[in-house]
Amino acid sequence: MAEAQDNFIPFNKPYMTGHETDYIRQAHAHGQLAGNGPFTAKCQHWFEKNTGCKKALLTHSCTAALEMAALLLNIQAGDEIIMPSYTFVSTANAFVLRGAIPVFVDIREDNLNLDETRIEQAITGKTRAIVVVHYAGIACDMDVIMELAERHGLYVIEDAAQGVMSAYKGRPLGSIGHLGAFSFHETKNIISGEGGALLINDPAFMERAEILWEKGTNRSSFLRGEVDKYTWVDVGSSFLPGELIASFLWAQLKHAQETTSRRLKLWQSYHHAFEALESKGLIRRPVVPDGCWHNAHMYYLLLPSLEARSAFISDMKSRGVMAVFHYVPLHLSPAGKRFCRTHGSLANTETLADRLVRLPLWPGLEDQQGQVIEHALDVLKGYPA
Repeated sequence: MAEAQDNFIPFNKPYMTGHETDYIRQAHAHGQLAGNGPFTAKCQHWFEKNTGCKKALLTHSCTAALEMAALLLNIQAGDEIIMPSYTFVSTANAFVLRGAIPVFVDIREDNLNLDETRIEQAITGKTRAIVVVHYAGIACDMDVIMELAERHGLYVIEDAAQGVMSAYKGRPLGSIGHLGAFSFHETKNIISGEGGALLINDPAFMERAEILWEKGTNRSSFLRGEVDKYTWVDVGSSFLPGELIASFLWAQLKHAQETTSRRLKLWQSYHHAFEALESKGLIRRPVVPDGCWHNAHMYYLLLPSLEARSAFISDMKSRGVMAVFHYVPLHLSPAGKRFCRTHGSLANTETLADRLVRLPLWPGLEDQQGQVIEHALDVLKGYPA
């Protein structure tokens, strides 16, 4: 046991490209540590170029980006927002803060994304928007969802917290809906410790988004020389990250393709290793639908039951490997019951949440991945089908 702990393999280990501290020093030498400086501009331009969005704004978190989205849509008390329950609390909280009611719809059994066939039945006269969550960096069926939203006059916000460098039919995630939100939390593929970005795809939101981002002022217009002074013109908040965060993120973005390639190789090694167990009905592997290009954000297994999942996590820990479950469905939480409502059965959400377990996946795991696979196979073969 002691030996296993000495060589413990964590679920996540933040990846450094090797250039982060150099850019942090450059930001310090430049003399601006507050937000909206040169490194912020570099990062925002990277997203605009690589996603095709109309405008990108760095934020201090994906939570902040989602809160900006709610403000931009003028979400009011009593408005309804359709979303999955199987997501992080920020997806719902951003709209609950405006007095809106998240309406939870079940997820698909294959990829754990919002079930596009169940959305229309949940639409009422109070529905204002649909929030899709691209789980594990694998896209929702955006063609169906965007057509549905257009037909009913609704907005679509992409919670692409896990989706940087993923695409749907050739279109980068975050760039398809009216608005998109990214996360650069240390558990994500591209990181800055904490951090996020709002992608504006509908040009109607561009000018106001910049004002909300700058605490409700027209400071950005002032810095461009468009006005002779800046002042308070709208609601807003302090959504900007500092330049030290942006400089760290810039180092990550410059190596985004390399990082993604390494993660995909690790993901594929897992996928190959568990193929035989899936064919025997012992586990189920992730499903990537046609047209989806994913970023290997995570590798998960679906076990037969909650009891099997709990045993697997415990057995792997005893062998020195940290495997973890994921979200507790929001509709089962105290706040979810208080602020939200469900539409129809959420059987997939509840069942899959109990069965899912995530394996370690981070650049640098290459030398230890064989141990993870060996232990997992050994543990799983001892469970009944």
